[in-house]
Amino acid sequence: MGADRTNDPVHTNDPEWVEGLPDDHLGPAPETAQSYVRAGERLARLGYWEDAYRQLRIAVRLLDVGAEGASGVRAELERLRREHAMASEQALRDCLTASYNRRYMDDRLGSLLDDPVVAAVGMALAMVDIDHFKQVNDRYGHPFGDRVLQRVVDELHKDLPDGAFCVRYGGEEFMLVLPGCGAAEAVAVCERARIRIDRHNWLDLDPELRVTVSVGVTHSIAAPPDVEQLLVSADMLLYAAKGSGRNAVAFLEENGAVALAGPAGGRRDIPQPSSWAE
Repeated sequence: MGADRTNDPVHTNDPEWVEGLPDDHLGPAPETAQSYVRAGERLARLGYWEDAYRQLRIAVRLLDVGAEGASGVRAELERLRREHAMASEQALRDCLTASYNRRYMDDRLGSLLDDPVVAAVGMALAMVDIDHFKQVNDRYGHPFGDRVLQRVVDELHKDLPDGAFCVRYGGEEFMLVLPGCGAAEAVAVCERARIRIDRHNWLDLDPELRVTVSVGVTHSIAAPPDVEQLLVSADMLLYAAKGSGRNAVAFLEENGAVALAGPAGGRRDIPQPSSWAE
């Protein structure tokens, strides 16, 4: 939150008060505890959270440690901390579906590489795409399509293992990140999600509406996992699920062949790795 203020001018000679703050945000440097409180509130409204904290900490020091005024300032400081945490969380969420965004995924994948559970059991990624979603938007309009997206995400969030999370990867594509999840468990999680979406009561949106998803799920037990390769593999397996007729979860068997989970496994035409480069 807030802009880079490294080269902005300084208000006073007190480095803790206004290090790097722009002149047009605060005006004259404060001289009393309440002035620091008001300055902190203005900074918080502008999104300069760290600088807001600094002003309130100074206000607390200007007041007697046990004084009533100091208690009030501490309460204000705690309120700003909560608001900052909420704003930071919202910045990592997709505003439409409330699933995480790609920024969050990139940050979390980096930290998961050092997770001992991931090193021991591995990590799975599943790329989920809503089948024929463009037709939904074309027929019913984008506001209706937004409601479909929200319901799909609700179903994807259900039954996720501890530590797993859902990311809006782009448009109607979502990613399930399943750290510490074995290959068979990851496929089972995705197949249950596919079934829930297929069986969801879409009739209350429109009697003729049916929504399904295709999924490509991949797994690695390398230490650390090759995230880039996992993403490529999940994308290719998603292609296989769609190429087999959609409404399916595709994964790699131990022999390297592409298979489909559940009833879709009986389909005759399942794209194999040899056809991916065609």
